[in-house]
Amino acid sequence: MPESPEVQALVEFLDERIRGRAIADLDVGEFRIIKTRDRPPASLVGARIRRLERFGKHVGFDTDAGWLMIGFGRNGWIRWHAPEDPPSEEPVPEVARITLDDGAVMQLVDMGDFLAVTANVVDAPADVSGIAALGPDPLAEDFDRDAFDRALGTRRKQIKALLQEQTSLAGIGNAYSDEILHRAKISPVVHAALLDGEERERLHHATVDVLRGALSDRRGLPPDQLKQAKVAAMAVHGRGGEACPVCGTTIVDRVFGGASAQLCPHCQPERSVA
Repeated sequence: MPESPEVQALVEFLDERIRGRAIADLDVGEFRIIKTRDRPPASLVGARIRRLERFGKHVGFDTDAGWLMIGFGRNGWIRWHAPEDPPSEEPVPEVARITLDDGAVMQLVDMGDFLAVTANVVDAPADVSGIAALGPDPLAEDFDRDAFDRALGTRRKQIKALLQEQTSLAGIGNAYSDEILHRAKISPVVHAALLDGEERERLHHATVDVLRGALSDRRGLPPDQLKQAKVAAMAVHGRGGEACPVCGTTIVDRVFGGASAQLCPHCQPERSVA
């Protein structure tokens, strides 16, 4: 699943290359992705791109004819082809293609078994309900402990699920929630209401450090290398059966409430939620 560090790195990479360019063609191969039927993406052909921005795990193309908002879902991504690149013959599950006036191409792909990519053409990003409802973003410069505490509240909800809840905190998914909780030495099943002040402080620092550190490491990488770099950097996520890099204990897989997690049982001891 694309998460905020990689999406931000993608946005910065593309923005340097497409800002000021005009959309020469916008071909949608899978019409189920279009959520604004009265304003299809093709209505942006000829529009000039002012900038590219990230909203949680979404990407917004700001053009002089409106915003094209792309939601990646679980397995969506953008593949970049510079004007000088030779034509690619690799078959990919392309759902849309944006061609710019200099010949550059952005392929919107969905690698999942179930289509989850979305496309909206709107006057403002907040016109998309999922974006209007986003919680504070840990990558934002003004994100602080107060914003974090308001997002967590005192809810009796497992902390891993709360970290991934986009209306609470924007941009975190399954992988980085595992990494954050491991860094903070907190079990994924503990309820937010049971966290004391010291644990909340650790969790706040871990959230900021993990996400901002990941973004710093990914900046400048081309889009086709971002996922591989993310996977390689994981300390516990996806590493069930391997040794914890902190203490050497075997990392375990857990499934609870329909969600999966990888954690170190020594660094993140479970405790009663009663």
